[in-house]
Amino acid sequence: MSETNIAEHPLYIAVLEGDAPTAKRLTQEALDAGANPQDLLSVFMIPAMDEVGRLFEANEYFVPELLIAARAMKGAMELIRPLLVEGGAEPIARVVIGTVRGDLHDIGKNLVAAMLEGGGFEVIDLGVDVSPEKFAAAVKEHKAQIVAMSALLTTTMPGMKSIIETLVTEGVREQVKVMIGGAPVTQRYADEIGADAFSDNASGAVRTARSLVTA
Repeated sequence: MSETNIAEHPLYIAVLEGDAPTAKRLTQEALDAGANPQDLLSVFMIPAMDEVGRLFEANEYFVPELLIAARAMKGAMELIRPLLVEGGAEPIARVVIGTVRGDLHDIGKNLVAAMLEGGGFEVIDLGVDVSPEKFAAAVKEHKAQIVAMSALLTTTMPGMKSIIETLVTEGVREQVKVMIGGAPVTQRYADEIGADAFSDNASGAVRTARSLVTA
């Protein structure tokens, strides 16, 4: 199927435009008709979310559009995910994500989590105010390949360094890539604390995460 045909497919359009009820209905209809759930995900839904990210970076989409597209994707994924697990399909990678201890901001973290899931990753969302020990335990439990952490306050940024140190202490630092983000966070800070990557927006986080697991 050509890119033009994909872009005209109703499921692609529903995700791109953030039409959650239609995306869920079309997904269910396709599954009922015998469609391969992995094909629905990789041929239509992930490319739609990639286009959402491109539009965001081109300043044609903004945070509200990202959020409603991610919601549409999530609704369709609720139908597809159990079938993928049942069929033994593996995600691109497993990502443990959370906002660091002492920080209760979650909008940016939630957006990154939704975009990562839309990009084909399995996301384990630990929420906000997450301790270093909880990050390390989640990496062990879920055999994660990526740790993604967010801080929205300069006062909570040192928690990122503590998490990396705990990953080392717990013997799991070598098995994961660490990516960080948040309003006050910079590439320089990522380098200082030994993080593997930095992203300053949600769509960039997907591209960064893909680069980490294919490097």
